[in-house]
Amino acid sequence: MSPDTQTHAQTDLVVDVGPVAHGGHCVARHEGRVVFVRHAIPGEKVRVRVTDDGAAAKFWRADVVEVLEASPDRVDHFWDLADSRRSWSHRHPPVGGAELGHISLERQRSLKAEVLAEQLRRLAGVEISPEVEAVGEPAPGLAAAAGTAAARPAGLGWRTRAGFAVTPGGKLGMHAHRSDSVLPVREMPLAVDGINAIRLWEIDLQGIDRVEVAAPANGSRPLVLLVPAPGTRAKRLSAILAQLPDDVSVASFDPAKGEVLQLRGRTYVQETAAGHEYRVTGDGFWQIHRDAPDTLVGAVTGFLHDGGYLAPGGVVADLYAGAGLFTAPLADAVGVTGSVLSVEGSPGTSRDARKNLHDATQVEIVQGRVERVLRQKPRNFDALVLDPPRAGAGKSVVNQLIGAGPRAVAYVSCDPASFARDLGYFQEGGWGLAGLRAFDLYPHTHHMETVALLTPQR
Repeated sequence: MSPDTQTHAQTDLVVDVGPVAHGGHCVARHEGRVVFVRHAIPGEKVRVRVTDDGAAAKFWRADVVEVLEASPDRVDHFWDLADSRRSWSHRHPPVGGAELGHISLERQRSLKAEVLAEQLRRLAGVEISPEVEAVGEPAPGLAAAAGTAAARPAGLGWRTRAGFAVTPGGKLGMHAHRSDSVLPVREMPLAVDGINAIRLWEIDLQGIDRVEVAAPANGSRPLVLLVPAPGTRAKRLSAILAQLPDDVSVASFDPAKGEVLQLRGRTYVQETAAGHEYRVTGDGFWQIHRDAPDTLVGAVTGFLHDGGYLAPGGVVADLYAGAGLFTAPLADAVGVTGSVLSVEGSPGTSRDARKNLHDATQVEIVQGRVERVLRQKPRNFDALVLDPPRAGAGKSVVNQLIGAGPRAVAYVSCDPASFARDLGYFQEGGWGLAGLRAFDLYPHTHHMETVALLTPQR
């Protein structure tokens, strides 16, 4: 047994922290075994608490509980509940969602760039040195007026959507990382003011399994979506409703039926992006960073415009289109003489897209699987916009996209591993990377967003 090992129930190790890896951790080794360490920085020496182990396990997982030799990029964590050292000193693991909060923002972005470069090299054979761009932060040295969004510390107050669990006692909570344990929370530092202003931590949430909150960046009416536990009576929902501010819409969600039911006000929020208004139903998808919609639309349309793939009279498609974030500006670009095929698998989100684009006669909205719709509606596309879920598009969809014969594909991804894998599939089909931008749309987390331009190689 190592001198750094205490017991199987609580194993502490001292390790030298190696390179960053995809997934929010760094790689270390202990007696030949790989240990994925969270809350560390490459180059540090730390004491870690093993959270997942086993003699047959290929690797272990661990959290930092003490920093023995700190990186110059280490800063005080802004949120006690997500700070590994403080949390474990109180005998519980940290909550997820701010796993890089101990690292300066500049170093966070350089580490994310390293992860993206490593995934592209390993999964697609592409050698590139990407930059991860900051989004929506005040310029260095800019003195912001008190009370404005820019007056917040950099990297905070960006989430327009947040999901919460509920403790057994009915308090607002969040899950500890990779755990069923729910810890009570108060303010969420990453959330916009509109979410924290509801003060959900003061409400008795007994009878509720989960709470989803959306507070649009445009300041329009927020929505609280309650997911009741099985057997919760209407009287209990009414009691919760009475505790919520009158200017907040409230709805309930039935996961079994996929239905959003009105309790008060709207069952949706009204978002604004790229000069358009979007209705997004309570369980519908929308980018969570307050500046993400405009940032991503600008990157996608910029690539397509600059390459000559997007012009009046063009034929384009928006795949995995959601509520129509990209569809509307694509329709603007091709005009009434062009056409846009918008494809979304979720029935509820597809209904939102129909309402958002009801007056755009050049848009055809189809609800269904991307591969099925493309088979049924073959066209000579100038360009495709691809914004798949975190798992990516996959080989069969990529092959079908190549078979559709577009001149270019703008690929939006929130996961560097699935993007790099799909890029490899495009390369097998004779396509290549013509442009790439990466954005730090999830500060203090390991996540990032990329927009790539893919074209046939001549």
